[in-house]
Amino acid sequence: MARIVMKFGGTSMAGTERIRRVANLVRKQAAGGNQVAVVVSAMAGETDRLVNFCREANALYDPAEYDVVVASGEQVTSGLLALTLQSLGCKARSWLGWQLPIRTIEAHAKARIEGIDADEVIASMERGEIAVIPGFQGLAETGRVTTLGRGGSDTSAVAVAAAVKADRCDIYTDVDGVYTTDPRIVAKARKLKAVTYEEMLELASVGAKVLQTRSVGLAMKEGVRVQVLSSFVGDDAIPADELPGTMIVSEEEMNELVEKGEMERQHVTGIAHDKNEAKVILTRVPDKPGAVAHIFDPLAKAGINVDMIIQNVGRDKGETDVTFTVPQADLARAQALLEDKRDEIGYNRLITDSKIAKISVVGVGMKSHAGVAATMFQALADRGINIQAITTSEIKVSVMIDEDETELAVRVLHTAYGLDAADEAA
Repeated sequence: MARIVMKFGGTSMAGTERIRRVANLVRKQAAGGNQVAVVVSAMAGETDRLVNFCREANALYDPAEYDVVVASGEQVTSGLLALTLQSLGCKARSWLGWQLPIRTIEAHAKARIEGIDADEVIASMERGEIAVIPGFQGLAETGRVTTLGRGGSDTSAVAVAAAVKADRCDIYTDVDGVYTTDPRIVAKARKLKAVTYEEMLELASVGAKVLQTRSVGLAMKEGVRVQVLSSFVGDDAIPADELPGTMIVSEEEMNELVEKGEMERQHVTGIAHDKNEAKVILTRVPDKPGAVAHIFDPLAKAGINVDMIIQNVGRDKGETDVTFTVPQADLARAQALLEDKRDEIGYNRLITDSKIAKISVVGVGMKSHAGVAATMFQALADRGINIQAITTSEIKVSVMIDEDETELAVRVLHTAYGLDAADEAA
């Protein structure tokens, strides 16, 4: 018997018909003798609808009251799933965030989980009850409801799995696993049997939409084995154990899979793209100590994340150009901040470009194999794709290119690294 946490996103919960499909998947898992907890998101589009209500009520809304409103979406789906499971003959009850409770810091709309009191829910599961838990919700020390920010239900599921000491956390989405790249761009993209926490963390941070970054980081910290798979399968589908998606595991477990011959070790695991970045160029910045700090300190204080940074070689007159990227959604704020600090920074012109994309290759194999970056640069050059900026980590190389060349770059690199599926398997 295993203890399983199953998480279903908004598209899986969009309407009573889909909720019944989810209930059948949960029932099958419980029928196998497993103890089951389910974490659910609000119905697709519901959180946006609730956010708009808040904005209409008060443009300068109180974040604490905002959380009260937007947290209700998950409360609805958790109650509906519990009712549907009961109609199928299952013992089920819902546990709201404050009933467990899921304790968070006092940071409304962007709370972080500090701990979960899981004793009662574990006792309930051991009695054969299916626990249905709303994702996204938490409880501050003050007793107020909090929410975890967009994509927070993935983090809720991993945190619940850690708290109940689950054998596995199954994240059901609208895709059936993690692929070498977006299958909508590359038809020969392959589904991966397993990915390490490190690789998934990098893929999630550079544009892969399968899992939320915080949830992967928490899984890595707590050692929670996560499986990504699709909820859009037939009602007669076999349980997840027999129909696996992609496992997110430790590097040690990955090495065991390779040694057993169940996985082939690739230098590059996957290729991700992100069109939600914008480029900022400051020209003729004074080339002296502290000049760069004057640029990035106000951005950091405003909570604007800076990614790629390039500082050109100083000009004859002791000046340099500084180029960096920020999330597209933060471009207007960043521009306003930098214009406000123009005299302090001492730059000449501020140039922005939102028509860029970041392409990243990720793989733990990079740690022990040279030439991964060179392959990337050569493959792009052969197709006339210009690289505007580069950033690297131990297992990732990212480049900035023109947005119009995104799909071509992804396809070229997927082929260059030998990731294309064989024709008969495509």
